[in-house]
Amino acid sequence: MITRRQFQLGSLSMVGLAALNRPTTARTIAAASLKPRPGKMRLLEAPEPLTDIWGYGGTSPGPLLEATQGQPFAADLINGLSEPTTIHWHGIRIANAMDGVAYLTQEPVLPNETFPYRFTPPDAGTYWYHPHNRTWEQMARGLYGMFIVRETEPLPIDRDVPLIFDDWRLDNDGRIDERSFGALHDKAHAGRLGNVLSLNGKPADDIHVLAGERVRLRLLNAANARIIAIAFEGHALDVIALDGQPVDPFKPDGNVVLLAPAQRADVLIDMTNETGTRSRIEVLTRREKIHMGEIVYDAHERRRARPLADKLTLPPNPMPTDLDLANATTTDLVMTGGAMGQMASARFRGREVPIRELARRHGKVWAFNGEVGMSGDPLAKYTRGATVQIRMINRTAWPHAMHIHGHHFREVAHSKRAPSPHWRDTVLMMPDEEITVAFQAHNPGKWMFHCHMLEHQDGGMATWYEVA
Repeated sequence: MITRRQFQLGSLSMVGLAALNRPTTARTIAAASLKPRPGKMRLLEAPEPLTDIWGYGGTSPGPLLEATQGQPFAADLINGLSEPTTIHWHGIRIANAMDGVAYLTQEPVLPNETFPYRFTPPDAGTYWYHPHNRTWEQMARGLYGMFIVRETEPLPIDRDVPLIFDDWRLDNDGRIDERSFGALHDKAHAGRLGNVLSLNGKPADDIHVLAGERVRLRLLNAANARIIAIAFEGHALDVIALDGQPVDPFKPDGNVVLLAPAQRADVLIDMTNETGTRSRIEVLTRREKIHMGEIVYDAHERRRARPLADKLTLPPNPMPTDLDLANATTTDLVMTGGAMGQMASARFRGREVPIRELARRHGKVWAFNGEVGMSGDPLAKYTRGATVQIRMINRTAWPHAMHIHGHHFREVAHSKRAPSPHWRDTVLMMPDEEITVAFQAHNPGKWMFHCHMLEHQDGGMATWYEVA
């Protein structure tokens, strides 16, 4: 039986472009081997049973991958699953052929086959990797990992700590609830919400520190659909990067970091508590605070008598940030469908289909601009170098984590507040919101654009755009 870890959570819920697209060779770099395969992990506290999962190397999260900004990176995907898969390098501005989207940028990798990924990451920051074939199931089984691209020069940070949050839907025997994969209810509502949380693949995980240290926490929300609010008891936070891109340091509202699925935040904490003390790491919901671990201070040793006085600002990445908004190409993307929506029908596979047929026969319940899922025609075609604006209009009753492949973007308009100044690859949209994002279309190719609440993606919230 599931222990106290079971809960019912409410819905909180430059390297220039030439280098970016230049292929590297296996002769010049050693490749990491990533083999997705079945494994076991402890999601419930002993003596509850281990849970069968899928993971890279049989573990979830998969191995922490590291690269250096501007230096070649290689990884070989060796498919140890019984079904096809790929790897998407989430948030990294790489050549289109390396983006890992099945049937758009590459053919899926069949069982026992190998695919070489070769690229040079232009930006330092916190990124991650996961499949882009049957993503909603393969990620829910545990296939993902963090990818850190180091700055070219060392930073005045004493400790660098990855923190990967996820939720899992387990049955009463502690197994992944396979019967609910693809459930229409999940697609039409908030997505696949789990009943067990994990931190770094454990029911709880501690951070061991020294008093006086400066610590960089790299936070990732790897959940299929859950919006996660993270707090660190008794510590002041400074956000220094979002989705891999540096920001002017700021303190988050309420000292809480809110992450939609796929979003990341780099947080700086000066460890100002006394030696031998402990403080909680928590995920906050509307009903409770979920204990996820502790910050544990060494009882005897201290790094320094007082915290560092200087604030840390990360060096900028060589990303095109000049936006010619006066001459921008603007595309509207209207989101419809889902439970409590007003969508009567939508285009699917070339014909207009009533919503009941879409749902019952095809498992589709969402549309962008009246189109369900990835069609043969792109949302838009953009000229390389042009400034692009995408006006996203959420006419649904649900939040959506909108992710754009191939580029980072900045909000330039918001219907309910001042637009955020930060560059991101994923933005959380609430019901009835309208957000306009802009970017320079510098990276050529066919790029996916979808909701990263993965059941929404599978239910129809996916399209693509082309830069040529």
